[in-house]
Amino acid sequence: MKRLQTAKKPKTLSPAEDLSTEDQGWTKVEKKKPKKAKNAQVKLDATQPRSFRRPHAIPIDASSGVRVEIRDLVLHTVADAPPPNWLRVENAQNIQKVVAVLIPGITPELLALPPLPTSATVNPNLPIPIPLSSTSGIPFIASTFSHACPTRAPGDSTRMHSVLSSFFNGPVSGEEKKKRIAQKLISEHVRVKDPSNYLLTLEQMIENDYPIPSYMAEVSQAEDGWVETPEQPKESLLVPEPGKEPSVKQKVYAIDCEMCLTEGGKELARISIIDFHSGIVIYDQLVKPAKPVIDYLTRWSGITAEALAPVQTTLAQVQEHLLRLLSPPVPNPFSPSPSTSVPPTPILLGHSLESDLKALKLRHPLCIDTALMYHHPRGRPLKPGLAWLTKKWGGGHDPEEDARACLDLLKKKMDNPPGFGEFKTDYESIFERMGRSNRRAGGGPGSIKSAVIDHGSPSVMHGNKATTSIGCTDDEGILSGLIDVIPAHHFVFGRFMELANTLGWTTPKPSPDRPLPEPTPEPTPETLSQTLYASLPPRTALVIFTGHSDPRRMSSLNARKNIFETAIKAGKKPEEIEPEGKWSAADGRDLEEAVERARRGLLFLGMKQ
Repeated sequence: MKRLQTAKKPKTLSPAEDLSTEDQGWTKVEKKKPKKAKNAQVKLDATQPRSFRRPHAIPIDASSGVRVEIRDLVLHTVADAPPPNWLRVENAQNIQKVVAVLIPGITPELLALPPLPTSATVNPNLPIPIPLSSTSGIPFIASTFSHACPTRAPGDSTRMHSVLSSFFNGPVSGEEKKKRIAQKLISEHVRVKDPSNYLLTLEQMIENDYPIPSYMAEVSQAEDGWVETPEQPKESLLVPEPGKEPSVKQKVYAIDCEMCLTEGGKELARISIIDFHSGIVIYDQLVKPAKPVIDYLTRWSGITAEALAPVQTTLAQVQEHLLRLLSPPVPNPFSPSPSTSVPPTPILLGHSLESDLKALKLRHPLCIDTALMYHHPRGRPLKPGLAWLTKKWGGGHDPEEDARACLDLLKKKMDNPPGFGEFKTDYESIFERMGRSNRRAGGGPGSIKSAVIDHGSPSVMHGNKATTSIGCTDDEGILSGLIDVIPAHHFVFGRFMELANTLGWTTPKPSPDRPLPEPTPEPTPETLSQTLYASLPPRTALVIFTGHSDPRRMSSLNARKNIFETAIKAGKKPEEIEPEGKWSAADGRDLEEAVERARRGLLFLGMKQ
């Protein structure tokens, strides 16, 4: 410990200082490191992150709306994205975590706020002061946030699009866009019409929950009833030179399976396989499920009890046939000129092929998936349906027809430029953007840990690229999941749906696998918000947004519009349609107004100090 002698009174004293030495003119000085840490903490406390909305920088964009700005706000505070043009965050580098919560159902009426202006001369995007009113339905909102910022959900004049999809997916940065353009130019320059160009990578297979062969997986666990294609011998890896056709055509088999619901869950009921190069059906077999059938799912599978009654073929027999088809041929020891090379392992082609492989209990290394090769119009992680993709060729539930549709889709992809069938190629997941960004509070690329806690299975939808993804069945589970993951993650998203369900805004879709759950009482938004806020660590930004308003009027008008359009397409004349099924210009104006009202939402921003 360093000691200094001075005749003057010291300016600062250490809390641990011996006062008896002060009487003798001596002062103890702290070591450099503790003192530096203490000064840094004082500075940090003095520079708390703050935010305020710019009064004259309100974005009004009919095509994107404020929803894009919410995503940009998250990327700015967590990652290294530039600030949004409607908000300034002071000392953003001191924000340690960002928690975004979507709560549909919170309306201006519930918060005792004045209705949003509808006059064409009034800007509807100005922030609304929240009064400290005892009449508010959610006192936590009134006591925690000073303003509500109006937002606008994605959509057009006649419909509202997914708030979740637009929040989790956005345009790539300029630098990333240049990289993608360069990669596309390279792929167009060196291009061979070979199906192997569209093989899924190991990362894609893992990401889309494909069964992975043991020789490709880091950790493998043997499961009863499962089989896998043998590993491809090294001498069969026939890699052609760039720009040249391969010397041996690799076999490609388009495959599709249909399932029935049994007492043990879904089981294989039919399989169809078509050779890609010849277009010949090489295998089409009904399969007897191992357990009694509860539902033949005829609407989706086309399978009936009469068709399946005489069938004796089992899943094990189907697996045996497939392994003979997919395994390398056994060399003939009596051949006068034995071949020095082995044909490459065949490729399996299908739509959402992972479902077929699970039904077959088969692990295969080489897969092409038309659900990933072609893009959904609204971008990832949504996948296009096969019926939508094959509309020009016709649809159906015949496995042979579906397998042939996949075959035709692959050929069409090969015959067109690399970008054919892709939408929003300049878009990416918010988690991909975070993954290649520096963390604003400190940390290089890959250091941002993210989590999604949502109803259903977020791991296969909007949360499939997050570090952690947890599915829940109710709001209480969402709250518990959020509290559990917040300490170990920098960005966390959750969604509370009970308020919207109570208001009748949502209608759960029944699944053929299970009945609708019984309604149970849920915690109120007030309880959820208070409990969540109390659990947040200091310097955490809390973003609550509602996404949209009541969509029921919009939905009912769109249903009427669809009935009318369907009748017209069926050949009916307008005068032949029943009065309740007609559609007029006045109805169109009502629909546009209903959509505009439904797209309105609210955003609340706060910082826990």
